[in-house]
Amino acid sequence: MGVFKQKTVVTKSGKEYKLQHPGVRAVTKITDRIKNKHGIPSDERLAEEMLQYVVVEPKMRLDDFDSYAEMTEIVGKAFAFITGQDDEPEDDADQQD
Repeated sequence: MGVFKQKTVVTKSGKEYKLQHPGVRAVTKITDRIKNKHGIPSDERLAEEMLQYVVVEPKMRLDDFDSYAEMTEIVGKAFAFITGQDDEPEDDADQQD
């Protein structure tokens, strides 16, 4: 198993989070788990999955957030990161060797 890429992101509020890509197979499982029986993604499931498997520092749970905006921003950044949709270039210093 290879070394997974990491990336540090900063939210609009100035809080810093470290994200770690869980691997392609894990991403496909996550994208399956976040959908309801009709195939529509659930915001709560998406947040729980991103916080459990992608946001590695600080380790947080959904109930730890005081701000809905902060939670949705970091969850969105985490999902964009693992699905390759983030538009920010990766910093080589943030990758593990």
